[in-house]
Amino acid sequence: MKQATTLLLKIAVFVIGIPVLAFCLFLVPPFANFAANLNTGIGLMKYLIFIVMYGAALPFFFALYQAFNLLRYIDENTAFSELSVKALKNIKGCAITISGLYVVGMPFLHLIARNIDPPIGFVGIIIIFGSLVIAVFAAILQRLLQDAIHIKSENDLTV
Repeated sequence: MKQATTLLLKIAVFVIGIPVLAFCLFLVPPFANFAANLNTGIGLMKYLIFIVMYGAALPFFFALYQAFNLLRYIDENTAFSELSVKALKNIKGCAITISGLYVVGMPFLHLIARNIDPPIGFVGIIIIFGSLVIAVFAAILQRLLQDAIHIKSENDLTV
């Protein structure tokens, strides 16, 4: 039963990654061209959009890989190990990186939103706060897992 649950979660990790990959391949280039044509005064707008969007996609996929590894550790009954703590630490770092990239990119998103529909700025804010929530959640789980490993090692030494 436990492996069926982790299999479902592994499939969910892949399903989460597919739309983001499609977004990066099919929607980011037209969006960057649109932003460059909209703001002709900023010659590098297209490349700034590429840097922020693709720069955020790399840690996103690395975090998905770390989540997949975490599920694999659960399957192997090594969930309470330093490898799991390291995976959670990497997920936290990736979430902070994504938030940081979008914070840096918000002024450019504001320039685009000023010329078109303002709610596009909320997308960036949602991504920033969503990533920060994931970072806080990963930090809490990392701390709890470290404490559980410490308690387990003390109990192993006591018996």
